[in-house]
Amino acid sequence: MTVHFIGAGPGAPDLLTLRGRDLIAACPVCLYAGSLVPEQILEHCPEGARIVNTATLSLDEILDEIQAAHAAGQDIARLHSGDVSVWSAMGEQLRRLRALDIPYSVTPGVPSFAAAAATLGQELTLPGVAQSLVLTRTPGRASAMPSSESLANFANTGATLAIHLSVHNLAQVVSDLTPFYGPQCPVAIVWRASWPDERVVRGRLSSIEALAAGALQRTALILVGPVLENDDFHESSLYAVGYDRRFRPQSADSPFAGSVDDEEDRA
Repeated sequence: MTVHFIGAGPGAPDLLTLRGRDLIAACPVCLYAGSLVPEQILEHCPEGARIVNTATLSLDEILDEIQAAHAAGQDIARLHSGDVSVWSAMGEQLRRLRALDIPYSVTPGVPSFAAAAATLGQELTLPGVAQSLVLTRTPGRASAMPSSESLANFANTGATLAIHLSVHNLAQVVSDLTPFYGPQCPVAIVWRASWPDERVVRGRLSSIEALAAGALQRTALILVGPVLENDDFHESSLYAVGYDRRFRPQSADSPFAGSVDDEEDRA
């Protein structure tokens, strides 16, 4: 028996991975975070599966479900939205499972920041503009933030920020970031990325509060950084003419000339 933790993706049912789909189809028990995982994904569950919405359950109650399935020798598909490596509460469940000696596996999912970037048609790392992406959040009732992980500290790097679980703190986000990025820095807020009712608001730090007023207060991602509105960047060297690389050696003296990969290409 194994508990399979599966990232169910950002919302669109067809953004579920093939591995995740196959695991769901093979498990007689499915525990899913019903507030964020679309019901269409549950259509992959086998006929007669026990399907439990964990949105109203405590951690102890979730473990009760897992232990009951474990006693019956039944595999479990444990579904969380997005990717399970961030803000999924998977860590505390894994710690309990290790203490109980219950096997588990982890299957990654498409994260919300990737879905939001796709909606915007945007690369979040541009040469000479930003080469780092920071996934962060503001303090909330469920989880505090370490003092070193402030928006100001991250903003001081100039990186692109993907701020999760914070649209209700938008005024504070703007206040913290404006001294570092400036009032004209572009901002995009994507609500329910990839869902049918997805919504996007784009603006600047100086205007985004007014533009987003009255909008949804949940399931939103705030993206901040100059990459969101910048066509004046250098092209990377990767595809540049004259750039010496393993798959495109530029001369017979190249350290990549005659590599195994090239021999296979010539075969």
